[in-house]
Amino acid sequence: MIVMTIDQRKSRTNPDKVESLLQWLSRSYRVMRGFERTAGDEVQGVLGDGVTAARIALAVAATGDWSVGIGIGAVESPLPEQTRAGRGLAFENARDAVDRAKKSGGAIAVSGPGNEAGRIEAELQLISILESRRSESSAEAGRLVVEGMTQYEIAVKLGISQQAVSQRLASGLWHETEKLATYAAQALEEYSRIVEGNK
Repeated sequence: MIVMTIDQRKSRTNPDKVESLLQWLSRSYRVMRGFERTAGDEVQGVLGDGVTAARIALAVAATGDWSVGIGIGAVESPLPEQTRAGRGLAFENARDAVDRAKKSGGAIAVSGPGNEAGRIEAELQLISILESRRSESSAEAGRLVVEGMTQYEIAVKLGISQQAVSQRLASGLWHETEKLATYAAQALEEYSRIVEGNK
């Protein structure tokens, strides 16, 4: 099972952003047990899908407002309807992970049995750091690709040449990070299934 704990960064000096995050997560992703505020400026959700977990972690970390902990392990069953009532190793690992994420450059950490958690964590952190260093123009071009637009369509929309679009994607290492993100998401999915099978 996968439990994700997300904690707002610099919450003492910034407005509470929990409700807007919860609304966005509810609209954008299907999870096993919905994200809920658990304490203060922290939210938690239960996921059965490693690909979705990786995508949420990267999207949330990219805002710069949150630290993301991903915990892998068993949970007590039956799983309660409310996330905050859940118990088990995955919840404990998520707590450990979010505490470490607060001190990491990529704002993401993964905790679970064996060495695989550390490897996936390193991949997600690297992607997160690379994405945070993109220029706004590179990030904008990448977002439009994700929306399904071709480079020609992006060029028309932005009023630039197709070559300029290609250069923006290249300078932001967009294709490379997307490929690594796909592999990291698949690895998290496989890892969570192996842990679930070995419980």
